[in-house]
Amino acid sequence: MSKKLFLSSYFSGVQNLLPDFTNNECSGKKVVFIPTASVPEKVTFFVGADKKSLAKLGLIIDELEVSTAPYEEIVSKISNADYLFVEGGNTFFLLQELKRTGADTLIIEHINKGKLYIGASAGSMIISKDIEYVKFMDNPKVAPDLNGDFSALSVLDFYIVPHCTNFPFKKAAEKIVVVYSETLDLRLISNNQVIVVDGDKVETLTKKNILHF
Repeated sequence: MSKKLFLSSYFSGVQNLLPDFTNNECSGKKVVFIPTASVPEKVTFFVGADKKSLAKLGLIIDELEVSTAPYEEIVSKISNADYLFVEGGNTFFLLQELKRTGADTLIIEHINKGKLYIGASAGSMIISKDIEYVKFMDNPKVAPDLNGDFSALSVLDFYIVPHCTNFPFKKAAEKIVVVYSETLDLRLISNNQVIVVDGDKVETLTKKNILHF
């Protein structure tokens, strides 16, 4: 099966692009919603916004808090979902909890089987080989159990830099580009863009603002 990924900065900013990517197979599909990256964050409005956006598309949300769920529940919810959604927040905390629980291996397995993976910010960056580059955007200290090992899911060879041009991450994104542009294959997206992967095909799509007169 070919990999299918929908990788955004802010899912609610590009929600209307998902139906086309799924061939209009959203309504009635079950999506496992993993908000784990948001746990250490003070600002979490995006979690509620993204849930509303998924529901608006007709998706059935099955929430899974990886950091507290027993392993059997993690296996069951990821296995039984049609789509996977990994929310934004702190990428290092997300990686720590995915590795600690074994959810990382499960997610990789299901992506490789062709299950659609939807990422938002941290959820998009986690699919790279390593998230060391994210230190300018997120604080690694919230994930002490990683012990400096930032090897991530290694699903793709490139590295997403979300929130380019968007407050409050604009300067952090610029810093990542300055430091890593010569050593990593960086792909920059703003909050109204998404990188879609369908097998070997990779595209960056931009949400068009619809004007009503």
